[in-house]
Amino acid sequence: MNMKKKLPILEALLYVTGEEGLTLEQITQVLDCTTDEALEVIERYKRELLDSGRGLTLAEIAGGYQLITKPELSPYIERLVDAPKPASLTQAALETLAVIAYKQPVSRAEVEEVRGVKSEKAIHNLVAKGLIKEVGRAEGTGRAILYGVTASFLSHFGLKSIEELPPMPEDPEALQDSEADLFYSRFQQTVMDI
Repeated sequence: MNMKKKLPILEALLYVTGEEGLTLEQITQVLDCTTDEALEVIERYKRELLDSGRGLTLAEIAGGYQLITKPELSPYIERLVDAPKPASLTQAALETLAVIAYKQPVSRAEVEEVRGVKSEKAIHNLVAKGLIKEVGRAEGTGRAILYGVTASFLSHFGLKSIEELPPMPEDPEALQDSEADLFYSRFQQTVMDI
């Protein structure tokens, strides 16, 4: 196998091993070459990374080889680490959101009755994300808080109004089986971006 074929193989191996890296022995075994040939491939790959001006370099660490970011790029990596991360919705939050979207205005107790489990944390998270809000109080004892979806909910899911939600199944058994997926399939990707 010539050098041109060995370089992308080495790169792929380094990528899939991540922080574990590769030992010289692993490289020689996979590339089916001698130690000297493996060292030549390693040096050539290291030079290519350096010459190309890419953000990675090949380093020998703890007896193995790893792809690492160039030290001079650490300020940018620190900014990324410090940047707020978008959080996706948990299955519980998604189920809760579905119940609220279809049954609004609805109290926490009504959501829990449909879901069959406590929903306080999910409701709190959905309020914090701005997807639901308090829309009033129930009549009667305790005057429970009622929840409904927000304009943010509509925007995130690309809806003009709540009437654009997919219809709920007619069959009560089908509804029970798919309660967690009331609108999950249609909006799964959108939710992951929230």
